[in-house]
Amino acid sequence: MQPLIGLPCSGNARTHSGYQRYAVGQQYCRALGLAGAAPVLIPLLEQEEALESILSHLDGLLLSGGDDVDPRHYGRERIDSPGSSDRSRDTVELFLTRKALAIGLPILAICRGLQVLNVAMGGTLVQDIPRQRPSPVRHELRRSYPRDYPAHTVEVCPDTLLSSIVGRGPLEVNSLHHQCIDDLAAELRPGAYSPDGLIEAAEAPGCFVLGVQWHPEELAGRDARHRRILERFVAEARKSPRST
Repeated sequence: MQPLIGLPCSGNARTHSGYQRYAVGQQYCRALGLAGAAPVLIPLLEQEEALESILSHLDGLLLSGGDDVDPRHYGRERIDSPGSSDRSRDTVELFLTRKALAIGLPILAICRGLQVLNVAMGGTLVQDIPRQRPSPVRHELRRSYPRDYPAHTVEVCPDTLLSSIVGRGPLEVNSLHHQCIDDLAAELRPGAYSPDGLIEAAEAPGCFVLGVQWHPEELAGRDARHRRILERFVAEARKSPRST
């Protein structure tokens, strides 16, 4: 039986004929399918009991990219920033992340997902890299570049979960973010750094909890190392009692 991987939706999708929609990027679902998992889309429900019921049937949780995490969740005032927030999604993802951590569910957190993971565990964020951490490294390549464009390299930290998957040394990544980790949560450790010293990956020792600031689902078709991130996540999810 294929493991079930939960993907919380975005609530900021375009409306159709006056109806609001939930949405999730298709590439996440395709990448999970190719890695041998069955994606399960999670709506942004207000009822925590319903969310816990959904979580109880899952073998893993994937936190995807998207809008900025509202800074009130990590005790900061919002600065003048180009990003928008999705409060319902923030609430649902922070709740699901903390519950998943409590029960030992494998977590793969991508881009915004890494930031959600860090905030859920007590960390803080840089709200806008160009304003707060100006750097020659271009972290937000969106317009005029394909999503799988290799924007810069990251240096993978030795003796980490990430290095056991992709190996040590430099790794080419895409880059589609303007926020990043500021204070790393105490229970996380760095997994990779960008050339300007920003944390590009983080993980929780002793379990499969891995967050990356880039988008491996977009790079999986061109680089086996990124594909292995998804495959390892699915392999860990397959070990759950429900999948065996």
